[in-house]
Amino acid sequence: MTAVKSYRPFIALGALLMLVGVGAGIFLVASSGDVVVRGVPTEVQVLGGTSVPPGAKAATSTTSRAPKDAGGLTVVKVSQLPREAQQTLVLVDRGGPYPYARDGIVYQNREQILPTRTSGYYHEYTVVTPGESDRGARRIVAGNGGERYYTADHYQSFVRVEVAP
Repeated sequence: MTAVKSYRPFIALGALLMLVGVGAGIFLVASSGDVVVRGVPTEVQVLGGTSVPPGAKAATSTTSRAPKDAGGLTVVKVSQLPREAQQTLVLVDRGGPYPYARDGIVYQNREQILPTRTSGYYHEYTVVTPGESDRGARRIVAGNGGERYYTADHYQSFVRVEVAP
């Protein structure tokens, strides 16, 4: 009987830790109320359980409250993008020089997430990804009409970048 009594504090502690773990798991699931919306990279979805990459500033609203453009894409401010994407936008506006030979090539819009335009309307530019040995998945896509888009997942989703008038 004494042997059983000596384990009781450990059993109680284990049960308490399990309850805390289950509670934390339920909290995390319940607090991730935002669903990833087509056309919104998770890198920009700061609230709802996803995180901001190093060097990026947190968005101040959830994607469900963020403004949308006519095509349903979330519109973000330049300041909400990762620092490297902001730097790429500066290069695009200046016309280069670009760090990769493929920067500036025609973006085909095969995924048809961006508005449909004639071939040659969109051009893509690499957003440097720290720690990647190649070009990585992040891109800025620029339209000939001055519109700018950002993808963190190699064209699977986009946000439209609000450009100053």
